[in-house]
Amino acid sequence: MELFLPGAEVHAHRHWLAVDAADVLLSSLFISAAWEVHRIRMFGRLVDSPRLSCWMGDPQAAYRYSGVRFTPVPWLPALAAVRERLQLETGHAFNSVLLNRYRDGRDCMGWHSDDEPELGPQPLIASLSLGATRRFLLKHRARPEVRACVELQHGDLLLMGGDTQRHYRHALPRTARPVGERINLTFRQILPGC
Repeated sequence: MELFLPGAEVHAHRHWLAVDAADVLLSSLFISAAWEVHRIRMFGRLVDSPRLSCWMGDPQAAYRYSGVRFTPVPWLPALAAVRERLQLETGHAFNSVLLNRYRDGRDCMGWHSDDEPELGPQPLIASLSLGATRRFLLKHRARPEVRACVELQHGDLLLMGGDTQRHYRHALPRTARPVGERINLTFRQILPGC
């Protein structure tokens, strides 16, 4: 399903990962990922991010966001097949993945764009959702009335490419309704020398 947003290339693939495979991957990541609370810079000071995270990838795939440099931990075997399938289906290489674990509705991701220089001018971000369904929002930077909302379910894949990061911000808002745990995997390519 394509989201028709001017100046963006956003595609949602429902149940890209079959339920059984998504269940196995989710359970494996709960146990095996090196979860931590990342410290990020907001309004000039370091604060704890409102979720658990793990930066994983090839050794050269260090990443800087929110004023902090993250060095990747090695790939988990459980993600090898996912990475390979993504690369085959998209024709893009991915040398890293950011794992975010949302423990309940209070864990969230604020408005931002994945537009750091090391991602290049038109990055492809491949976002795989596991676990509880959560609302994912997109909003145009210059025209905030241009927006979209997608309910991301267990096994769904969202691809954001082209000029999406230049023109849009996205968020995973808090929710007061009871919601289970969710893990989101955002595969990306970190460019050398940036």
